[in-house]
Amino acid sequence: MAAKTYVDLKKEVWESGKCSGCGGCVAVCPADAITFPGQGDNSAPVQSGYCKQETDGVSCGACYAVCPRVIAPTTETLGAYLDIVAARSRAEIPRRQSGGAVTAILMHALNTGMIDAVVTVGEDRFTLRPTSIVITSSEQLVHEAGSRYSWWVPLLAALKTAVIKRKYKKIAIVGVPCVVQAISRIRSSDHDLLMPYARAIRLVVGLFCTETFDYDALVEKKLKSEHHIATWEIKKLDVRGKLVITMNDGNVFSFPMKELDDAVRAGCHFCTDATALFSDLSAGSVGSPDGYTTLVIRNPVGKVFVDTAVAAGILEVTGDIDKEAIEKLAGNKIRKNTIR
Repeated sequence: MAAKTYVDLKKEVWESGKCSGCGGCVAVCPADAITFPGQGDNSAPVQSGYCKQETDGVSCGACYAVCPRVIAPTTETLGAYLDIVAARSRAEIPRRQSGGAVTAILMHALNTGMIDAVVTVGEDRFTLRPTSIVITSSEQLVHEAGSRYSWWVPLLAALKTAVIKRKYKKIAIVGVPCVVQAISRIRSSDHDLLMPYARAIRLVVGLFCTETFDYDALVEKKLKSEHHIATWEIKKLDVRGKLVITMNDGNVFSFPMKELDDAVRAGCHFCTDATALFSDLSAGSVGSPDGYTTLVIRNPVGKVFVDTAVAAGILEVTGDIDKEAIEKLAGNKIRKNTIR
């Protein structure tokens, strides 16, 4: 049977509104024929019309093979793990989110050669507009610390740059659950076009997520136009059942999630994974004391990266975890998006 192609993906995922926007199909298309129209457009990817399989009869289907929305949604809250700890960086990381534990782990990994690149989210500090980037130094990693993963960005589009163009062999990826699901499909696939990516990925860090926001819908329409909040005056954004915005002057604005529903990417309503079940290491602020990051160590790979950072003195951990709070967050997402 011929592999399914972008035609099937378009019908099953793009046109149904299920697209997560992870960017996996953009990364693995060998013809560079799939792109996203950019921020401000909450739609699906765009295909140029050329496809190796549809046009030339050469078997492909890489885009379909990587998509996280062609599989059944999960009903698990925490999934499999070895340990759950609260952690924080012992290094100074300006603008860090929660405990800065993920940044500390990746800094140590880059400095010791455990990884040679990080595919992650960066942002313009003035506008907060996000982009997918490839980081190769701990200095750049610290500069980008605190970037908002609550913004939608096709993060995996940068994976092609890291693997195919720049030839990195030991890559860490930091992303929300849909990104992690796409990487899991890459890692478990026997598809020839996905194997170079699978071989290059050394660590996957998944971030707790309830939904992501379209930048223009939230910033331009909601924050700027309706509430006159300037992005360059924002110090921190947190999503904990509501959107909390802390300003540089100390003022705090809080928005119920129901008020922001029209700014949430449509594909998020089909996701039931809040804790990045298929990662090596999951991270979030829920379940830990203030100033700490919750780390769900899922397998020996994640454990090695945590343990070596602790041994190096750049990371400290404690067992003070509220597991029920994490399960509640995940359960709420499952119930909400299963009802839809």
